[in-house]
Amino acid sequence: MTNSEQVTLARDCEATQVPSGMKLHLTKGSRVLVMQTLGGAFTVITEQGDMARVAARDADALGKQVAPAAARTEAPAAEQGPVDEKLVWEELKTIFDPEIPINIVDLGLIYDCRITPLPKGGNRVDVSMTMTAPGCGMGDVLKADAESKLLAVPGVTEAYVEVVWEPPWDPSKMSEEARLALGM
Repeated sequence: MTNSEQVTLARDCEATQVPSGMKLHLTKGSRVLVMQTLGGAFTVITEQGDMARVAARDADALGKQVAPAAARTEAPAAEQGPVDEKLVWEELKTIFDPEIPINIVDLGLIYDCRITPLPKGGNRVDVSMTMTAPGCGMGDVLKADAESKLLAVPGVTEAYVEVVWEPPWDPSKMSEEARLALGM
């Protein structure tokens, strides 16, 4: 969703200021404008004019619900064989830039993704990603999101995301679909 909606917070909650990455405390009864609801997170504008990202775990403070992840019926990760690389990429596509309604894969933020079988079973996924700007403070937030979501992929027992700055990101790294969505 990218249509704005004003809501009153039902309880206190934490948020992350965009793009600085600083923590904000939002108080019960304050009003926010929900600007974007994608990938389970919410981008809001506070009464003070700050843009912030509210995590899925605090959806109820906004009077919202987050659809639960699809139930996985596969065997435990250590008992499974190779990881389906397509599922890894699909999971990464559920992470959205808090300022732009485009996922991090289509934005061209993922530079590398490697899946390595582990000797004792399971698999490790290593991802190299960047941000759209070197000063972006959302790197740790998006990194944590990616690691968490990768661990939900059947067969993945370890996930490590490294935020890199070389080569620098530029709009040419976006998918054609992302460029069209942004009118480029």
